Amino acid sequence: MNRQKVWLITGASRGFGLEIVKAALIAGDKVVATVRSNPEKLQAQFNNENLLVAILDVTNEQQGKDIAAQATEKFGHIDILVNNAGFGLLSAVEEASDAEVKANYEANVFGLLNVTRAVLPYMRKERSGHVINLSSVGGLTGIIGWGLYGSTKFAVECITEAMAAELAPLNIYVTAVEPGFFRTDFLDQSSLTRAKNVIEDYGVTVGDMRSYATQVNQKQPGSAVKLAQAILKIADAEKPPVHLPLGKDTLQLFKEKMDRFNADIDAWHEVITGTDHDDVVAQ
Repeated sequence: MNRQKVWLITGASRGFGLEIVKAALIAGDKVVATVRSNPEKLQAQFNNENLLVAILDVTNEQQGKDIAAQATEKFGHIDILVNNAGFGLLSAVEEASDAEVKANYEANVFGLLNVTRAVLPYMRKERSGHVINLSSVGGLTGIIGWGLYGSTKFAVECITEAMAAELAPLNIYVTAVEPGFFRTDFLDQSSLTRAKNVIEDYGVTVGDMRSYATQVNQKQPGSAVKLAQAILKIADAEKPPVHLPLGKDTLQLFKEKMDRFNADIDAWHEVITGTDHDDVVAQ
């Protein structure tokens, strides 16, 4: 895009969202940044006429529609939607309550869908746009203690891939960004929920992960500033990718998953390929 781009970024008060806002403004673009409260604080932090800060609870479908309309009225169009809002859930699959799991899905999946449905009509009208969904390494492979949170990101992966194919004829791109462990406040209490129920039998698996999450907080290898620059690069790309895994840890964990997957295929190939009807011609 040669014109000044217009971004709509959810979850912009801190972490990845805040760094992407900074990077986009420095690049000279216009930004609609959404927060759950205190929009004046973020507006004052930048004091930039290219920035509009608005309150948005992504689980509120009408608020999403209102923000999309407000962004279009203010800046004329929306070029890039960054679905960043969400939070983590650290828990064994068995430990978390129904309410805890539903809350995670409401923000990470249904909230993303609310905002996406609100923005896409404007992009379809323009026959242009890019939806960037913040996923996770946990959306590429199951990790002890992160299975439930990761399942929300697995959903984001599938949604992204399907949308990318559905929107391609309309010149609208969709990308899932899969960060590994980055040095943000994701592991702080402000962004991470831990299941209230703790089962002792999971002490050597999920228990160790709980301890690790506490120890590694603010010591993660990934740089949120560099992630923001990577987001700007795909926003400028003529043909952005459907997947952008970020971090050496993400690549390593995904490679290990694929090695295990391929080993299962090799070991069970006869069973896997032996389930078609006999009248189906072999390929």
